[in-house]
Amino acid sequence: MLPPGLLPEGLRDRLPPAAEAQATLTATMMAVFAAHGHERVSPPLVEYEESLGSRLASAQRRELLRFTDPVSQHTLALRSDITGQVGRIAVTRMAAAPRPLRLSYAGPVLRVRGSQLAPERQSQQIGAELIGLDSPAAARAMLALAVEALLAAGVPDLSIDLTLPTLVADLHAAGLPAGTADLPTLQALLDGKDAASLRAHGASAYEPLIAAAGPADAALARLAALPLPAGRLDAVAAVVAALAPLDISVTLDPTERHGFEYQSWLGFSLFGAGLPFEIGRGGSYTLLHPDGTPEAALGFSLYIDSLVEAGLGTTERPRVFLALGTPQAEGEALRAQGFITVAALCEACTPQGCTHIYEAGHARPLA
Repeated sequence: MLPPGLLPEGLRDRLPPAAEAQATLTATMMAVFAAHGHERVSPPLVEYEESLGSRLASAQRRELLRFTDPVSQHTLALRSDITGQVGRIAVTRMAAAPRPLRLSYAGPVLRVRGSQLAPERQSQQIGAELIGLDSPAAARAMLALAVEALLAAGVPDLSIDLTLPTLVADLHAAGLPAGTADLPTLQALLDGKDAASLRAHGASAYEPLIAAAGPADAALARLAALPLPAGRLDAVAAVVAALAPLDISVTLDPTERHGFEYQSWLGFSLFGAGLPFEIGRGGSYTLLHPDGTPEAALGFSLYIDSLVEAGLGTTERPRVFLALGTPQAEGEALRAQGFITVAALCEACTPQGCTHIYEAGHARPLA
């Protein structure tokens, strides 16, 4: 027998005031997206595994919780990410919509297992996508949108870490000498910042990528010496320059790939002071229409559970106790003033949990 109230590992109930804080943060940030023209879509929690999995990176596909549909007898899966679902909507049901298409979303996602540092398996994911464009101007606009949403949520001291997910592969394909290292080996050595092994393989031409990691302006200066794909450095520099007025820290790690398996020329992570994990991630990517036609896109996802844990989104509204028989109009007037009213339902009801009590036409603070 399972103990009453026991939940599966990695799952939990959101109780007051955390549940309300989560809803408040979601509403606040979704309102920012809507104000910039991003229309909300709401994909289902469950899809056919074959369809859902095909739109996820291999690591994400392993996180799908699968089960058999008793109706269709096909394998279904609970989503571990919403971005791919928004992409499906964009290239099917909204394929004829004018581009660029601005969409937003919010909802729970579930993964098979948590990690040692982040054991939660269910989380709330919200985000915005720009379908049909992945230019530097689009990147600047979407990064500014993410920053505005997080600032509206009260996140302190934001910072952004930029990455160039396909850079190493592009340089390798362009013929930058890699000695005896094939592309997977090269990427693994750069992931480990292993300059000595790069030299041992005869791939020292890639060493400047390790040294380039750091503050964005200095990193761009170091990257200028490399034979980057045409326009790549200018595009990243334009993004960095556009972020300068926001007065936030911007760093660049040109070889970071983990978690950016399906991003193309640009990826980014967002962090807040005092928050232990990244609070957002995004970048440019490519969607495929059913006929195989590619379409550029750019977007981001924000993870608000850590914001809730940090106490953001919690609002202290006064709660006033209304004695039995208080006229309805007086309760309405108090609510219009911003009070939460708690009406007595019996003579024995008490103002426990309230900050005020309504007496003689006034809300009197409780000691």
